[in-house]
Amino acid sequence: MDTLRQLLINDMKPAFGVTEPAAIALACAKARSLTNEPVLSVTVRMNSGIYKNAFTCGIPGTEKVGNDWSAALGIVCGDPDKELLILEAVDDDAVKKAAAMIREGKIRIELDSFSSNLFIGAEVRTEHDVCIAQIRGSHTHFTHLEKNGAVLLHEDLAETQESVSPITGYTVAQILHYADSAPVEDLAFMEEAYRVNGELAQAGAEWERCTVAASLLKQNGGSFFSNDARRSAKTLACAAAEARVLGIDKAAMSITGSGTHGIICTLPLKAYCTVKGLGQEQLMRATAISYLVCMYIKEFSGKLSAFCGCGIAGGTGLACALAYLMGGDEKTLDAACANMTSSITGMICSGGNHCCCLKVAGAVDSAFTAAELAADGAQIRAPHGILDASTEKTLQNVGLIADPGMTGTERTIVEIMQNK
Repeated sequence: MDTLRQLLINDMKPAFGVTEPAAIALACAKARSLTNEPVLSVTVRMNSGIYKNAFTCGIPGTEKVGNDWSAALGIVCGDPDKELLILEAVDDDAVKKAAAMIREGKIRIELDSFSSNLFIGAEVRTEHDVCIAQIRGSHTHFTHLEKNGAVLLHEDLAETQESVSPITGYTVAQILHYADSAPVEDLAFMEEAYRVNGELAQAGAEWERCTVAASLLKQNGGSFFSNDARRSAKTLACAAAEARVLGIDKAAMSITGSGTHGIICTLPLKAYCTVKGLGQEQLMRATAISYLVCMYIKEFSGKLSAFCGCGIAGGTGLACALAYLMGGDEKTLDAACANMTSSITGMICSGGNHCCCLKVAGAVDSAFTAAELAADGAQIRAPHGILDASTEKTLQNVGLIADPGMTGTERTIVEIMQNK
């Protein structure tokens, strides 16, 4: 089971700002790093998921949104070694320089394909150089670097697309066994996610732009934690999610390449354990379940798609973890998965933006309902809906709803955005 621990370690990454704008900035910064000459033009091509998710997403250090700003800021101040923390370098001077590039028409954004296969290709042109950097598969994975026709790095496209995470070889029962039996000190590294995401939530609670969080705080008695575990979980998670998508200058701890996935997989569990008086060991074991189930679903749905991975994949991971904290066994976790699959599967993703915080709140609600029903022995069973004989096949069916099932939905969402 050491493989599962290593998968968690590899997947947890701090991200400053939503990961799609950061990934666009990263690709541009990498291409920019291949030349010392002044930049004359930048062309960035990307798949629909990246294009959509960054379209109206807040960028830390600015009041700006969108793909062009992400690209321009990557050019003027991005350090590619920072990976998903690349936007930490944004300051007033960088915003002015980025604004000038956009105003002068130096940034061109192109939609490359309607696909859940993550892709960003940045081409930087100077007087004498043409530099290309391509990211595929995950937000930080460079597969091609080129300068003036000379290939500096190349990874076979077929290998990138066909690579499958070892997580797909595990069952929910095995995930539960690992989380329940691993030495607790082997899980302690996940405590960092609670520090990072907790600071983000606190910043959101204090930021005047976070109006939804302010309302939820008021409903929860002015505090993150009340005697109502469900309301406390929604409040804490929503504060972090809202601040993140509006562009606050705080990092989130991402999972599966998404800070909001990381938020929904962790902070509601913190709220539940705090309200119910459960200890740190129980929290860490539940977090392992939440993360790993989310990672399993995302391996089948793709990193980016037309459905809300935060709510569906992250929410299902959360439901399983809550069921565990409620004393559930393997059958209870299976029931929680079935109940989540039967409820919010199909919730659309309209990009990383202010809408996300309400989707997080709705998913937390659904996860509590799914877990509480499961703990009481109530569940929706196959053959109803897309439920299958095994939980694993059911979760794979969820992935099929996203890709290829909602490719047409993705196209419509992008068209709506472009025509607003």
